Amino acid sequence: MKGKLIIFSAPSGSGKTTIVRHLLKKYPSLLAFSVSASTREQRAHEIHGKDYYFLPKKEFRQRIADNEFAEWEEVYAGNYYGTFKTEIERLWSEGKHVLFDVDVKGGLKLKEIYRERSLAIFVKVSSEQEIIRRLSERGTETEKSLETRLGKVRYELSFEDKFDVVLINDDLEETLKRAEEMVMDFIES
Repeated sequence: MKGKLIIFSAPSGSGKTTIVRHLLKKYPSLLAFSVSASTREQRAHEIHGKDYYFLPKKEFRQRIADNEFAEWEEVYAGNYYGTFKTEIERLWSEGKHVLFDVDVKGGLKLKEIYRERSLAIFVKVSSEQEIIRRLSERGTETEKSLETRLGKVRYELSFEDKFDVVLINDDLEETLKRAEEMVMDFIES
């Protein structure tokens, strides 16, 4: 089996993480999660090596210089995110297809590098009000950070036509079913 990449990208609050977690639980023998590296502050519930590889900015920049990333991006001012090439190779060597939960630019870079071995799925909801509701319910945003995220959401929505497929997430049950179909069709192709 030649490993493939399934890339989920979306503006904040669109539900990509929920979809990715569902797929990992449903297909544990086929799919594995690519853990990204990040310089952002680790949240209390997060585990290094499971949620992210949390790195100091100096180390992250050195790894960029050493060409260790398949893709990387400064997503928010001063916060870097990236995918180690070794992470992809490790998961492929385990006989798994690699599932990504990455920002829009990272998703497009992965698609550009891995081309036909990748499926890039853009997840979105049909209204900005729904995104505001979802982000507010998280309880992790201040009024200022919420406004920053909304600006980024609007920007990221402009990239949806560059993805292989758009998945609207207004009804979670239906969205999960569609995501399963997309992933299995791609793996079996």
